[in-house]
Amino acid sequence: MHLAPPLLHPAVPAGRSTTSRLPIFDSRVDYFRNPNNFQWQSKMACKGSLLRAYIKLWAAAVAACLATLILAALILPHSFRLTALSDVVQCLLLFSGTVSLIPHAVKARGHLRLFWALMATGIAFWFSYQLCWTYFEVWLRQDVPDLFVGDIVLFLQLVPLMAALLLRPHAPQDEYAARLRRLDFALLLIWWVYQYVLIVIPWQYVEANPAAYNHNLNSLYLLEKLAFLSILFMSWQCSKGGWKTFYASLFGASITYAASSYLANWALSRHTYYSGSLYDIPLAISMTWITVIGLGTRVPEPQPGVRSTSTSHGLWLARLGMIAAFSLPLFAAWAMLDNTIPLSIRSFRVVLTLAAALLMGLMVFVRQRLLDRELLRLLTHSRESFGNLKRLQVQITESEKLASIGQLVGGAAHELNNPITAMLGYSDLLLTTPLTPEQSDMARVIGQHVRRTKSLVASLLSFAKQSPAAMAAVDLNILVRTAIKLAQPQWQGLKIEVRTALPPEPLLVRGDSNQLLQVCVQIINDAVHSVSQQNSRTLTITGERKDEIAVISVSDASPAAGRVQTLGTLSTDPAYAKTLSDLGLSACQGILQQHSGRILCPQDPAAGIAIRVELPIISTAGEKSSGAGVPVTWQPQPFA
Repeated sequence: MHLAPPLLHPAVPAGRSTTSRLPIFDSRVDYFRNPNNFQWQSKMACKGSLLRAYIKLWAAAVAACLATLILAALILPHSFRLTALSDVVQCLLLFSGTVSLIPHAVKARGHLRLFWALMATGIAFWFSYQLCWTYFEVWLRQDVPDLFVGDIVLFLQLVPLMAALLLRPHAPQDEYAARLRRLDFALLLIWWVYQYVLIVIPWQYVEANPAAYNHNLNSLYLLEKLAFLSILFMSWQCSKGGWKTFYASLFGASITYAASSYLANWALSRHTYYSGSLYDIPLAISMTWITVIGLGTRVPEPQPGVRSTSTSHGLWLARLGMIAAFSLPLFAAWAMLDNTIPLSIRSFRVVLTLAAALLMGLMVFVRQRLLDRELLRLLTHSRESFGNLKRLQVQITESEKLASIGQLVGGAAHELNNPITAMLGYSDLLLTTPLTPEQSDMARVIGQHVRRTKSLVASLLSFAKQSPAAMAAVDLNILVRTAIKLAQPQWQGLKIEVRTALPPEPLLVRGDSNQLLQVCVQIINDAVHSVSQQNSRTLTITGERKDEIAVISVSDASPAAGRVQTLGTLSTDPAYAKTLSDLGLSACQGILQQHSGRILCPQDPAAGIAIRVELPIISTAGEKSSGAGVPVTWQPQPFA
């Protein structure tokens, strides 16, 4: 009788913990006052207790099956009753192991779900083979035939188990790598099927020869088991934590099965083996071990969105696939040159090799197409990254220039503080002396401009030191009118008409009034200068509120006003950076970025003026504007 030992199936690690963490509430008082929280906690605790009791009962039933098998082997003599009991109990153990893996496949996601599904498939193959064995020995009451068609199930059951281990469930991986590896696994699967059909099947269907069939089957199955145990051992060594424990248990069950399989073959060669004998005890232990691993192992899932940092695994897997594809011509040459086998078998093997070469060649072509597509995507991404790097270099260069300018401005501002302080003191002293009304007005104007200059110098020092600005509620309407008044000598001297269209309600923003006033004055001066160079005589300044955003627009009503380009953090093109410097708005850009705002200006300044400033509006409920934050001594009346 040909005894094909059932394949060692690695046990499957248990899934995630069934207990869930209780929600955390900000208020413990509200939590304890709510009776629904206690009900929910009681239900979860009850479900957890029932599940633990169910698992214990399941484990006890499996242990009872194993104990029954051991007692029967020790007490019962060689008989049909012992054979039937042994086969039925082994079917129950394998069914238990298969069922214990299914919940993990249902709960898992991504490539981890595929891992559990492959593991359950391998155990299901083993269970199917044991059912066939039981059908012959128990139902038909005859030995399993030497040329048994179900032997291919025994052989192929290791293939999904090897594929599951090669998925490396303990390591994160991206979706593209998973697609490529699935193709590699398919290549290896086809290769193993090809090996079975090439070496074993001819002696079963082409030229029936039980001795050659059993010899080739056992040799090929031994090679497959060695490959599986090697992959399992490497997975054990490369993993850690719960996965390391799982692989260690699985390796122990696999070694136990391998030992029991060859122990049974040794006893069979001496005609001392029979179903249900003591030689089946290690085999039953390995079957029981699978259920124990499936019920008791807890392994963590890989963190989502984290890619594997190692490429050696995927590289060697791809190389194995290529080696499998390129080995086909060698097998074809062996089939043609081996004169010790019948001609019909040689012809069968050559035709089979050609068909396998065609199929595996198509899979290699598909894999290469996927690889080319990924390489094109990476090339495009590299080009974009290189462009971003060049733009970042431009930004860094501009930042270094601004830092140098800030140092120069800081030194100049310190030198200006002394004469400004003297001028301010003399202007205040002049106001205390008897003066005519005209002289008093001139003295006040001098003091007002000196104070403004002192504030601007302080702003320059603050900008150069990169110190945080004093934030308060500021009305942009008042700041714009003040900036127009301060810039009045410039636009009146150039005979430019300034038109304003500001809303009656205040546009309150949070910011430093001196810095924002500096921005408004700088923008208006630059706009006036540009308008004068373009022979235009009208400058329009408007203000509005758009979706909680305060918008101040400065334009000459040219077509360029409709073509705007975001500057600051959103524009990194060197041409736009040059445009920003030409307009003299580099410092304004930095200030507005500190205030969560931005500047919009035309792509081509020569076509017209269209500058827009946007700042987020704040609520008036929390704080009110104290005179817009502008110094009272030089706060003007609304300008019309």
